[in-house]
Amino acid sequence: MENPRVGVFICYCGTNINGVVDCEAVKEFASKLDGVVYAETYPFYCSDPGQKSIKNAIKEYNLNRIVVAACTPKIHEPTFRICIAEAGLSPYYLEFVNIREHVSFVHLEDREAATKKAMELVAGGVERAKRLEDVPKKVVEVDKSCLIIGGGIAGIQAALDLGDQGYKVYLVEKEESIGGRMAQLAKTFPTDDCAL
Repeated sequence: MENPRVGVFICYCGTNINGVVDCEAVKEFASKLDGVVYAETYPFYCSDPGQKSIKNAIKEYNLNRIVVAACTPKIHEPTFRICIAEAGLSPYYLEFVNIREHVSFVHLEDREAATKKAMELVAGGVERAKRLEDVPKKVVEVDKSCLIIGGGIAGIQAALDLGDQGYKVYLVEKEESIGGRMAQLAKTFPTDDCAL
């Protein structure tokens, strides 16, 4: 395994994070962690200039692991995976640390405690990032066939729809004939049409 060269990027998220957490102090703390070769802050890393800053740092400092301390990964983790992939790194070399919802939103009244917690989360993120491994992509052939269990109206309709899409369909019914409950009815409401 190559020696980890970690870059830490702490986002202000406008004032959402920086209004509560001392991001510059977190940056200084992160820059001294084992394996970290570069740390910086920026108002919005999710912006195009913010992503460009990450890409430039990856190239300039030969970074091979990235820690982004920002808002929720639910929204922006895919953004940063694409960002580092465009810079030539595996997208799996990203560790995302949520210091907005997990820190600034829950410690609004205590800047010192928020900053300390952000430092601890970033330190944990750096340690995890140093152990990240690439996950190779595989292409697997898919057999375009499916099994439908139940030959009632829903099963029959599903079989017809999937068959129309080019799937080979296997329809399994436990009774002697298909049709389900519908086959037991003589007439249907409201028109009194024949059920079959």
